[in-house]
Amino acid sequence: MVDVYIVDLLIVGLLLLLVTLGSGWISRLPLSFALIYLIVGILLGPYGFGLIQLRRNDVFNAEVLERIAELVVIISVFSCGLKIVRPLKLGIWDITARLIGFLMPISIFALAIVGKLFLGMDWGAAILLGAILAPTDPVLASEVQLTDTNDRDELRFGLTSEGGLNDALAFPFVYFGIYALKDSNWNNWLKNWLLVDLIWAIAAGIVMGIVVAKVIVWLDKKIQKRRPADDLMEDFIAISIILLTYSITEIVNGYGFLAVFVAGLVAQRSYHNPDKSLAQLGFIERLERLLEVGTILLLGSILLLQPMLNYAAQSLLVIVLLFFVIRPVGVWISTIGKRPLNSYRRTLNPVTRWLFGWFGIRGVGSLYYLAYAYGNGLKGETAEQIAWITYTTIVVSVIVHGISTTPLMSWYERNTARDTKPHIPATIDELE
Repeated sequence: MVDVYIVDLLIVGLLLLLVTLGSGWISRLPLSFALIYLIVGILLGPYGFGLIQLRRNDVFNAEVLERIAELVVIISVFSCGLKIVRPLKLGIWDITARLIGFLMPISIFALAIVGKLFLGMDWGAAILLGAILAPTDPVLASEVQLTDTNDRDELRFGLTSEGGLNDALAFPFVYFGIYALKDSNWNNWLKNWLLVDLIWAIAAGIVMGIVVAKVIVWLDKKIQKRRPADDLMEDFIAISIILLTYSITEIVNGYGFLAVFVAGLVAQRSYHNPDKSLAQLGFIERLERLLEVGTILLLGSILLLQPMLNYAAQSLLVIVLLFFVIRPVGVWISTIGKRPLNSYRRTLNPVTRWLFGWFGIRGVGSLYYLAYAYGNGLKGETAEQIAWITYTTIVVSVIVHGISTTPLMSWYERNTARDTKPHIPATIDELE
């Protein structure tokens, strides 16, 4: 009898071989790699060969899902930071500030209202649902993000920076929902939430992201001058920045996701040799893609038909409102008066605004927050309701966004080129 673990390794190896060899064809099709992984995950789950089981005897191992999703997200947000070379000026990051400062709260509270008025949730559960589903995903959205450090496209920049930041900045609202579930008297914990989970955790995340990355890069430069590291080992500097930044920030009760994104920005700007950060980015992106395979396989393997059908009507309501009303209208409101950086237009192209609204991809970040909530008091019927709405939303997002990404981005590239100025700054110095 062959061990199930060995069979899993065999199937994952075959999957990686097939998607790698077929990537040239797959990338031209209205088909995402995540959709392929999801289908294979379903085949490996209880409705297929039963080779991956996070559910045994009706007990769901949320901790495994949480840890894997956590690792994927911190690597992905660091990758987002490494891709961005724009100087840290409000005018240049205006689109990011709008997407985080306006769109994300609009999405969270709109989803909370849906949960309260239409799904029969109390405010704690409704806000938690909004916080879980509001963030866009930095992992599955890689196809609409910046392609490299020379990419100056505003749509790609906005989606990259949003994905890197909102997975961290949704955390205060996740805590808010968890606290409200445990204690409906908000006066008992609201002050602590404001001081610790909102102000301190965000400030600590920003400071630690800067400090830890600066210290590691400084050490790297000093040691490299005396005795250069092995070329094969140098890429591990990026991993050390990610793990040390995240762990130290979490120890001081800061937001590790935010710190790691900031660390990516700092590392990008701290090396005078651009080849160094480019090499780190290439290594991190490959690692990110590998971990994405495992996470989406797990998602496919935990799906169950009957619970999804039980909450199908509620899930459909949330999906339709989120994808076609809340996100697009929220983007439209958030980008009123926005002036594009590299365009002749006085306002943001309506096509660009519409695409910002459509590419609100949900994925691994939402999985992490759900698993985190499971480990911090979410249970019972409320847990089942939030979980299956979340799973269904992610599955639908993987399908509809995966199918639409390639044709829509190709159409966007063809039809917005005429709006671009002849010269787009290629370096940080030019942008400044």
